[in-house]
Amino acid sequence: MKKLYIRLAVLAVAAFAALPKASAQLLPDSYFNIDWQLGMPASNDFADKTSGWGMNFEGGYFLTDEITIGGFISYQTNFKKFPRETLTLGDGSSLTTSQKHALFHLPFGVAGRYNWFKDSIFQPYAGLKLGASYAQINSYYYVYKQYENTWGFHLQPEVGVSIFPRPDMRFGFHAALYYSYSTNSGDLLTYHLDGINAFGFRFGISF
Repeated sequence: MKKLYIRLAVLAVAAFAALPKASAQLLPDSYFNIDWQLGMPASNDFADKTSGWGMNFEGGYFLTDEITIGGFISYQTNFKKFPRETLTLGDGSSLTTSQKHALFHLPFGVAGRYNWFKDSIFQPYAGLKLGASYAQINSYYYVYKQYENTWGFHLQPEVGVSIFPRPDMRFGFHAALYYSYSTNSGDLLTYHLDGINAFGFRFGISF
């Protein structure tokens, strides 16, 4: 893995050096981000392990040099393993098994930002995302899977920075810290999900 990271870094430097001195922006006064996402659940006993199984896609338009409006869609999957236990399911039935829980979360909607230093190498911002939230809660045991689909409202403040190594080109890197809350709730076996809270980190490309 270390050798792979070194090769990717060398390729990235070479690509920036080879790019012509022209704007790489696809649309004037717009931005696009494609990010890998690390999600750290908070107050969630259904699936509470930090996971890097996530991505974020976002684009927007500069209404002014400071204010952007656009849209986003992201996904995150978190897991939790449960040792062998006996679950009382009601109606005189029970289930003895080990389990693996998976929480798949897919929010999407509107994204707004306030930006600083639009024409500099480092361009920080504070943003807010609002929209809908789809989530699927899953329990895997033996060769079986039980699941429930849920919908809710999504709220996500974040702070981040876009970094453009060549000021004459709008192509570079993006990093952000965020907190997300969704109102999804559901029941599966003897477990209850009441909202999805998470902190997270994103890193990717910006153009």
